Amino acid sequence: MKHLKLISHNEKETLDFGKTLADLLKKGDTIVLTGKLGSGKTKLTEGILTYYELENEISSPTFTIVNEYIKENIKIFHFDVYRLEDSSEFYAIGGEEYFDNGICIIEWGEIIQDALPKDYIHIKFERNDADENIRILNITSYGEKYDELLSKLEGYIESIKY
Repeated sequence: MKHLKLISHNEKETLDFGKTLADLLKKGDTIVLTGKLGSGKTKLTEGILTYYELENEISSPTFTIVNEYIKENIKIFHFDVYRLEDSSEFYAIGGEEYFDNGICIIEWGEIIQDALPKDYIHIKFERNDADENIRILNITSYGEKYDELLSKLEGYIESIKY
């Protein structure tokens, strides 16, 4: 397990971080996003989709649970499980079948904690009470394969510190 902390000063920095993260992702990767409403989860997802030139297709999956995006040979599954009661509803929609078939981004992933794969990246978003634009992203790897990915992100985070 590895932990990083990123302070994003505005939406553009969150978007740019999403693009940087996307460059390191591949089929079978899972990103779990947690935090209060309006904390930047969807903005990070937009950054990931922007990397794949899919930014014009983004929509919140709140009412459909999952949106699927395809760019050439990669599928991206964007889940918003906020409306689910628990992981049993996730299993009922066949949610676990998505994990090996593309990149999975799961907003509100704490709701389905026991359904998550054993290896994933967790990004917890926090707001800064003193500045409404600042977001603190606590990034934790679960599983050795993501420790290496976080090591690569470490250089990026160091380069944007003010």
